[in-house]
Amino acid sequence: MYMKSILITCVLLFLGGTSLTAQDYEYIGAAKCKMCHNKATTGAQYKIWAASKHAKAMESLVGDEKTDPNCIKCHSTAGGVDEDLIVTLKITEGVSCESCHGPGSGYKSNTVMKSREKSLAKGLIMPTEVVCTQCHNDESPHFNGFNYDEAVKKIAHPVPPKDE
Repeated sequence: MYMKSILITCVLLFLGGTSLTAQDYEYIGAAKCKMCHNKATTGAQYKIWAASKHAKAMESLVGDEKTDPNCIKCHSTAGGVDEDLIVTLKITEGVSCESCHGPGSGYKSNTVMKSREKSLAKGLIMPTEVVCTQCHNDESPHFNGFNYDEAVKKIAHPVPPKDE
């Protein structure tokens, strides 16, 4: 019994000590993403985001909503994360890159971003319906339903295929 307890404790310590989560990385803000993701070769993704409702999400809040933590947590990336994890993120950015793709401090470098595998290992999230429905849900007083497949098409910002 004693050996079994030691084995279980060691396994738990090993798993807990080696696992990195998105919260092990810091939020760096859309301006850092813009440096690479505003070029034609990357699909001018920053420009697409800047013109989107996500980028302007804070502007849609009125009155007391502008200071209500329940509203801000979904209308601004900065409003929904621990302040200790914020490096240069601003609440005025609205729903920025890192709301959907996770904090960028681990995967922001070009050497990491060249490899999908390395990027994912460093905290990059490829968003799914689960990511979106953390905010697009019936907890919002303005919720009118959410169709993931339609929503993804509206915010699409793919990297163009490389010419062979």
